[in-house]
Amino acid sequence: MARQLDEKTLVDGQISPADIAALKAEGVTFIVNNRPDGEDEGQPTSADIEAAAAAAGVGYRHVPIARGMGPSDVEAMRVAMHAAGAGKLLAFCRSGNRSTLAWAVAKSEDGMPRAELERCVAEAGFNLGPVSHLLRD
Repeated sequence: MARQLDEKTLVDGQISPADIAALKAEGVTFIVNNRPDGEDEGQPTSADIEAAAAAAGVGYRHVPIARGMGPSDVEAMRVAMHAAGAGKLLAFCRSGNRSTLAWAVAKSEDGMPRAELERCVAEAGFNLGPVSHLLRD
């Protein structure tokens, strides 16, 4: 089940192409996939999810984060978040944690105060510890 980070951002674990129509019905207009293809056996490919999103008229970006988050991952996440415009964005990975951390660092880069980030992330059931050093004060 998707967890809400802010007024327009949701995070979730793995989704499937069959989930896209229901996500659109819930107001999702943009999807960010933070999983590299082949991370787990049987996971849908980025191309499969992208095709389903395109067929449903939902924006899509693949921002795979494999072993830690680098500056290019954060920038790609920021670009994707801005591309969502006023619509609702769903970012997903295996559990939602990686997507949450990428969102937090990207929002920090955009100037969101650390205390607000900590509140949003905690309310969604996640912890900023792994990226705390990347957040602006």
